[in-house]
Amino acid sequence: MYHFHSQGVRAVTFRRFSRKGYALLTCFHREVRIGVLSAAMLACAAPRLMAAPAAVAEGTAAPAEEDAAVAAVTEIIAPADSLMPATLTREAEVTASRAPLGAGLTARQVTVLTRDELASAGVRTINDALKLSSAIDVRQRGAFGIQTDISIDGGTHDQIAILLNGVPLVNPQTGHNAADFPVNLSDIERIEVLEGAASRVMGSQAFSGAINIITRSGADGGLNPSPLEARFEGGSYATFRGEARTAWRWGKGWSASASGSGQRSDGAVSNGDFKGGKGFALLSYDASDLRFDLQAGATANDFGANTFYSAAYPDQWEATRRYILSARAASRGRLHLTPQLSWVRSLDHFQLTRHSDKGENFHRTDVFTAGLSGWGDWALGRTSFGAEMRRENIFSTNLGNPLTEDRYLHIRGEEGRYYTRSADRTNISYFFEHNVVFARRFTLSAGVMAQTNTGVDSRYRFYPGVDLSYRPARPVRLYASWERAMRLPSFTDLWYKSPTQEGNVGLRPEECWTARLGADLSWPGVSVKAKAHFRRGTHMIDWIMRSADDIYHATSFSLDNYGLGLDATLDLSHLLGKRQPLERLAVSYAWLGQHRRAGESYFKSNYAMEYLRHKFVATLRHRIVACLHADWTLRVQQREGSYLVYRNLKPTAELQPYGTHALLDLRLTWAARRWSVYADLSNLTNHRYYDLANVRQPGFVALGGATFRW
Repeated sequence: MYHFHSQGVRAVTFRRFSRKGYALLTCFHREVRIGVLSAAMLACAAPRLMAAPAAVAEGTAAPAEEDAAVAAVTEIIAPADSLMPATLTREAEVTASRAPLGAGLTARQVTVLTRDELASAGVRTINDALKLSSAIDVRQRGAFGIQTDISIDGGTHDQIAILLNGVPLVNPQTGHNAADFPVNLSDIERIEVLEGAASRVMGSQAFSGAINIITRSGADGGLNPSPLEARFEGGSYATFRGEARTAWRWGKGWSASASGSGQRSDGAVSNGDFKGGKGFALLSYDASDLRFDLQAGATANDFGANTFYSAAYPDQWEATRRYILSARAASRGRLHLTPQLSWVRSLDHFQLTRHSDKGENFHRTDVFTAGLSGWGDWALGRTSFGAEMRRENIFSTNLGNPLTEDRYLHIRGEEGRYYTRSADRTNISYFFEHNVVFARRFTLSAGVMAQTNTGVDSRYRFYPGVDLSYRPARPVRLYASWERAMRLPSFTDLWYKSPTQEGNVGLRPEECWTARLGADLSWPGVSVKAKAHFRRGTHMIDWIMRSADDIYHATSFSLDNYGLGLDATLDLSHLLGKRQPLERLAVSYAWLGQHRRAGESYFKSNYAMEYLRHKFVATLRHRIVACLHADWTLRVQQREGSYLVYRNLKPTAELQPYGTHALLDLRLTWAARRWSVYADLSNLTNHRYYDLANVRQPGFVALGGATFRW
């Protein structure tokens, strides 16, 4: 237990608690005499503090200067030798284990991008936000975030799990459309990034990591949240975006929020135009013994696909739709139970040649998920358990097994057109996990996921994992973990066939084990994170060309992946004082390496071997005058691999390395209480580069806009 000594400092008498800087919980560094509250009152409060809500908290972690006081209160509630993982009501919970734990008690490192950080960085889309993490690889096939591939730690776009408030946005057709987030940027409270294998925590698709998007609730913003906020912007290439959000609450515990957005652009390249929109709504009920959330979202995008899937066809076109509906409840008591239901539908219409039925494909994917999880505290720690059933189904003109004519399904909106193929699979998984927090220094999380899938062989496979963190001193946290994970092949991996690609129905699920080490160091105004990982994978899936005149084939191989990362953040206002203009500096760097242990020889890899060997990100925020601020973002990255050079729409045998490129962005913002105006200046050096296949990325882009809050 921590001991505090008064050393003769005179006592301070408090007549009531408050949230001011001079309140009791911030003053444990001196002798405190409580004038009203008795020890008996604390004894009554302890059980309530121990039974903190299981739902994800919407708050932020306690400030560094309050850490000692929070630790002292925890020692009062749970003795130093207790195994009970006391959850702090002032500390945000993050998704690093099946059972909720405060950010300061988790056994794994979690990267959190907060709403304030996203606003100051000037991001326009969720894809832009993810670029700020050095561990995340964001490959845009089109400008402005259209058709984006997202991967973590050198994995592929199919190897991550993306969740919205804990609800998986699984698209078994292909990971290419995973970034069609049915949520607007104004809805986001924070984005949590869990790097490394996480099947036992996030489900089977969390092969190399997971991204959980946490939205704001209708009850945020204090007692009188802004009933309406809106953003409008426009600029280069006749680009225009509009977004609006409203939030309100009524009665006892009820709150709601809704948002909508629309965008259009001529595109930065020929056949790069796009249009689309999003909508999201959240209805919540929050009481002392129950929380209930109902969320719905939709997204629609139509875009010219230029050379997205083959440089031999520059006039491709695609339209995607995604709909999500989910319900989730969480009871609060001695045993916390969380039932959850969700439905996600994805529609994909692709034309190899725009306004033509040549190479045309239609796909409709439905994912139904039902799960029940629970957790409770007892003498030996916190135990969680649960089960989940996920049903994946696709109707397609290209993917799946052929249907008999009497089972053809009409394609909505297409006269005389039918889905002629179909496939489905059911995934059932059970999990068990136990968490122990000892003396607030050690956190141990160990568990296992048992899974069976009708698309494989209906045999149960087990994926265990163990995470450990140690806090030798208050500013230092050390992490170590070992996890096993798996990923099912996508329907595209199995069945897709086109003039340039051929799937493989014989593919087996990818499997791996991952070991990670990490350290967090935090001082007032300074935060540093270091990490290292090694992943050994078998049956890894990639699309390769076996020769220069070949098409792409889906195949499997064995691969070792390893890397290092370092992140540092300086609060310059705290370190240098508020009278000088510098406010915040953040730098991060990631290095990756790979070793292909086994697999057939190839001429070119299309995904797995085209990883970022080096990625460096630096952001600087400073004040110019009065309310005018500048936010600079520098990204430097070197990608391994190369793209096949085409001439006159014909492939050559020449491979061009992606090489290294650097991008410098600037956002200027004038912020008032109810409004702000800004200018986003991207790629200030007007650098044109290739980051995926033969899709040339745009040069300088300028957008201006305004945000209003009523």
